[in-house]
Amino acid sequence: MPFFTARDGCRVHYETFGDGGPRIMLIPGLGGDGRFWNGVVAELQADFRLIVVDHRGAGRSDRPDGPYSIGQIALDVAGIAATQGGDFHIVGHSTGGAIAQTLALDHPDIGRSYTISSSWARADERFRALFLARADLLDAGQAQAYQRLTHVFGHEASYLETHAERLATAVAAAAQVLAPLSITAARVRMLLDHDRLPDLPSITAPVQVIAADGDILTPPELSHSIAFAIPGAVLTTLAGAHFHPQTRPQQFAAAVRDYLADIVHDR
Repeated sequence: MPFFTARDGCRVHYETFGDGGPRIMLIPGLGGDGRFWNGVVAELQADFRLIVVDHRGAGRSDRPDGPYSIGQIALDVAGIAATQGGDFHIVGHSTGGAIAQTLALDHPDIGRSYTISSSWARADERFRALFLARADLLDAGQAQAYQRLTHVFGHEASYLETHAERLATAVAAAAQVLAPLSITAARVRMLLDHDRLPDLPSITAPVQVIAADGDILTPPELSHSIAFAIPGAVLTTLAGAHFHPQTRPQQFAAAVRDYLADIVHDR
């Protein structure tokens, strides 16, 4: 397994897929595990070279005590990009979308374009209350309750019905997967500090913003505010709940593929 070692010694896991074509970097959401993208990878790897990253503190990466921030994870991703040379089309979902915003603003040399999916640029009061409550569950050792609510907020009701057994297995494994809970809680709280809304108008690279029409975790209006703030951003609305790239990978991959074809054609 390839790892990037950050300046503080944290080993950050990433994987590569595909042998040719434009390069795409896929950044997952708060769960921080690049395997979130497996379905999208299957759709894109024949035509693109993909790098799929885990976050520090999650997935197959190290779990240092912290502190944790969107900026630090963006720095890790920029370090991985530097080891590969050149630039990438950056695709980030949810927390990965916040990381993509930070890359576009603070490390602009690595991104040829950015797709920001189901994300936010500033935490409103609803967002703040929801994620503080999720962190409180982890502080109380309630990993299974945290995971159950993640499923409820992330998936459509029909998906919960048809995948009940698999989701129950994930709930049973939550204490182990999310351990140490203190680190997962710190990663949840880092989301509240992300506020790049005033900076977004300075982004000059091509940007696609994706909103999901059934997303109750990061509702579409949060994505809309990102699109409205970035000059020339394209707003795309897809069907599904918050975890739509995982549950509808063909739809998501098509949105990425179509957008990249459009910006190449325009240039």
